[in-house]
Amino acid sequence: MSGGKSGIIQLRNNYFRSVDYWLVIPILLLTLIGIFVLNKVLSDGFVDYPNNLYRQAAAAVLGMALALFICLIDTHFLKAIGWGIYGISVLLLLLVLVDGSSKVQEWGADAWLDLPFIGTFQPSELSKIGMIIVTAFFLESIKNKEISMLRGFLYIGAVCSVPLLLIFIQPDFGTAMVILFSLMCMIFVWGIKYRYLFLGLSAVIVGIIPILWNFLFSSIQKARILSFVFAGSDPSGEYNLVRAKAAIASGGLIGNRTGEIISVPVKWSDFIYTAVSEHMGFIGTTSVVILAFFFLTRSIYVASRATQKAYTYSVIGLTGAFAFHFIENMGMSVGLLPITGIPLPFISLGGSALLVNFISFGIILNISMERSVERK
Repeated sequence: MSGGKSGIIQLRNNYFRSVDYWLVIPILLLTLIGIFVLNKVLSDGFVDYPNNLYRQAAAAVLGMALALFICLIDTHFLKAIGWGIYGISVLLLLLVLVDGSSKVQEWGADAWLDLPFIGTFQPSELSKIGMIIVTAFFLESIKNKEISMLRGFLYIGAVCSVPLLLIFIQPDFGTAMVILFSLMCMIFVWGIKYRYLFLGLSAVIVGIIPILWNFLFSSIQKARILSFVFAGSDPSGEYNLVRAKAAIASGGLIGNRTGEIISVPVKWSDFIYTAVSEHMGFIGTTSVVILAFFFLTRSIYVASRATQKAYTYSVIGLTGAFAFHFIENMGMSVGLLPITGIPLPFISLGGSALLVNFISFGIILNISMERSVERK
């Protein structure tokens, strides 16, 4: 009995020694900042307050527990996990088309499911993880010459085209851009030549963007792009940005102390960065930037030290997705990037999105721990 007990204690001690706290600490701090800011935003006349805040906090606790549980899974099962997530997400994306409910009028896209006990859930967020992991193992097979480059990229194209097509139909161009950016990061690290990368980007700009503009972009999306390119051309289209800039400016150094809170549309989600400035000032917004930067750079370090190429590509893809979210959300809030419906990871309101973020984080943490155990 004593031998079994000592074995459990040793396993527990090894587990906590292997956890990469350089990854855990910034995510915990970002989550706490999110809970603090959401409490301020939601308490200002939000209908379902404080229940929505309790759900967010519960999702954060459950998400961190889920991330730590994922760390216990052997990395050799990562490929099977990726295919499982991919299959489930495709089924859920198909269900979005036939579930009988639509949020196009409210949110501009039919991208959510109304699930019992969970509430609204966006399957495209889950599909990102599945596509990234599955693609990573195909890239590894190509790199190891287990399959030819032509066959490998045909497989990748076939696997990614199904969920991407379903996402475009919704239409959710923000998530589609995140996925495409993540795949580009993975292929870049895999070793594509620069000329091929530039040729691919040129083909997208010349061939695909005009099709999207003429046949798929809504009038709201076109107005947002035009107002970004031609500042001042459409005051109504720039309303969100004007309010966002005013809210950020009102924060000062440590937050707005006048008591006059500026109204910003979707402040609890897409424009949560403006609320961070209002309630925490320049110190708060700078802290978010530093924490996000530290997490992303640490994740890239983990990718560079991974023991298997597929693990490297997986971490790069997941890190690319996080980077796109951080940069786009903060960039659009200050007018440096076009406005899209991209939330700020670990901070914006949304329990299901928070759980998906923690799943991605758990996979990165798992690969980091695998590197630590392998080194020992």
